[in-house]
Amino acid sequence: MSTRIDDRFAALKAEGRAALVTFVMAGDPDPETSLAIVRGLPAAGADVIEIGIPFTDPMADGPAIQAAGLRALRAGMTLKKTLKLVADFRAGDDATPIVLMGYYNPIYVYGVGKFLVDAGAAGVDGLIVVDLPPEEDQELCIPARDAGLNFIRLATPTTDDKRLPKVLENTSGFVYYVSLTGITGAALADYAGVSAAVKRIKGHTGLPIAVGFGVKNAENAAEIARNADGVVVGSALVDALKASLGADGKGTEKTIEAVTSLVASIAAGVRGARGAAGPAKNGGAFSWLTRLWA
Repeated sequence: MSTRIDDRFAALKAEGRAALVTFVMAGDPDPETSLAIVRGLPAAGADVIEIGIPFTDPMADGPAIQAAGLRALRAGMTLKKTLKLVADFRAGDDATPIVLMGYYNPIYVYGVGKFLVDAGAAGVDGLIVVDLPPEEDQELCIPARDAGLNFIRLATPTTDDKRLPKVLENTSGFVYYVSLTGITGAALADYAGVSAAVKRIKGHTGLPIAVGFGVKNAENAAEIARNADGVVVGSALVDALKASLGADGKGTEKTIEAVTSLVASIAAGVRGARGAAGPAKNGGAFSWLTRLWA
């Protein structure tokens, strides 16, 4: 059965361009502002939206996203409220794919079966759960697939051709290629190396390949979008949000625009990467993770 993620990547392939995948943390800096930001992302140019599930002990996030999660938790955000955020977004947008990204602990505590039912009802399309390797597919990956949700895997620079088939075995939606062996928000990607890695992974799967880590501006995004099927930006958006906050750490009248204007700029880079520029439209150290998945 085709999902919103499948449909969106197929449509963009027909257009001849890559997808812009944007990450924001649910509840950052507060639930109301967070919802307004998510609602503004499609019009700014986001093709797929990743929403982070706040967690107290993230292992794969850099300082910016860790801080975003803590702000959200202090504002009272929970997994249940994250699902409500998705449902509230869905009330006005039934087309943009939504992916929840986070860790297994909150889902396990919530209850896998209940979570999958509630996530589907809220309008979630896919999951990225970074601390569940393929050997644990029975925990969540296969139940999620059976519930109609895409389970998106990460491949890293150390995921070799021997390991890759196992990583891809139950992956659906798209493959998230981590462009460097560092933390989220770290150094810029080696574009030549990324291009070679995307080509290599495509030799093992027909799924779209979205590349994340190191994307901070339109130029970075355009470099990646020339060869990849999608460009993921997260830490740069979280940094823009943080810079807009008041001295008390709360959102200001500049917060929503700080995120959406950067998205619009990066979207222009993605859309112009293959010579088809157009207006935006709706449409932790990873060393442990590379060892886990590699």
